Amino acid sequence: MRFGLFGGARTKRAVGLGDSHGYQDFIEYVQEADRLGFHSLFMVEHHFTGQGQVSASMTLLAYLAARTQRIRLGTAVVVLPWHNPILVAEQAATLDLLSGGRFDFGVGKGYRKSEFEGFCIPIEEATERFDEAMEVIRRAWTSEGRFSHHGKRWHYDNVVVEPEPLQRPHPPLWLAAGSPESIRRAARDGYNLLLDQLASVEQIIERVAIFRGECERVGRSYDPMMVGVTRALQMFHTEAERQAALETRRRVVSVIGDLAKGPRAASVEEDDAPLLGLPEEVIARLRRLEAGGVQNILLVDPNASPASLRAFAREVMPAFGPSQAAAAE
Repeated sequence: MRFGLFGGARTKRAVGLGDSHGYQDFIEYVQEADRLGFHSLFMVEHHFTGQGQVSASMTLLAYLAARTQRIRLGTAVVVLPWHNPILVAEQAATLDLLSGGRFDFGVGKGYRKSEFEGFCIPIEEATERFDEAMEVIRRAWTSEGRFSHHGKRWHYDNVVVEPEPLQRPHPPLWLAAGSPESIRRAARDGYNLLLDQLASVEQIIERVAIFRGECERVGRSYDPMMVGVTRALQMFHTEAERQAALETRRRVVSVIGDLAKGPRAASVEEDDAPLLGLPEEVIARLRRLEAGGVQNILLVDPNASPASLRAFAREVMPAFGPSQAAAAE
């Protein structure tokens, strides 16, 4: 099993999520993850929330590329309907070059209505804008020399994207998806898959099976590392800390639900999505996922604490193989 991180910095004015650390704290957190042997970081992108979330993910990742050595750096996700696809292709290729080929390009079509309204883009256009943007970006990275594009939303004449990405033909593509059809599409169209932090263990296992089955149907080689499963990490060491952890989970789920206007867990006590509990309980929850075919875990730490990373690396990672134990030392 492989472990990485998911999330992003928050400015000091953020409230309500218990992780109002600033950018510098987050940079130090990622540097510690790099030192401990965590495999990847996937950075969120959001706008207009009032929660201080990262809005310029590739800018922050470029800085992290210079401050880290091994950890892979990904977007989770660039919401393509809001962006000029040629500019995105240039920025992503530059980041891939600066990071020494450590960049993972996670994309999505977006789901928060308030963000579409802020950009004055109808959410009903999300799919068509996403599809055209990806067509442009793929051509930008794979065309020999200059090319032109004349679509419904974007027009370019005789352009060439520079620099070329270091990873060829391009950085790995990741798609955030949840519905069965969107998961099947990710498999058919050559994406790796990002799964969310609120889905139950049963839902995650079902979605992994859908993705794997569609890969097999279309003749695509499947690797369990192609699926990144996001899980909140709330590990503690005494029973006295359990109630506080449950309260944090309740608060986080409430805020995510308010921002996304999506479903919330009925009860945090029945919510088996987070890695919440004593170290042995966290290991047991990971074992359930492992038995269902999950091998690539992306941790969301509500406190983004280096101490929490060190505890996880010391007390949990060694249970999942000698390579993890060596990384934790």
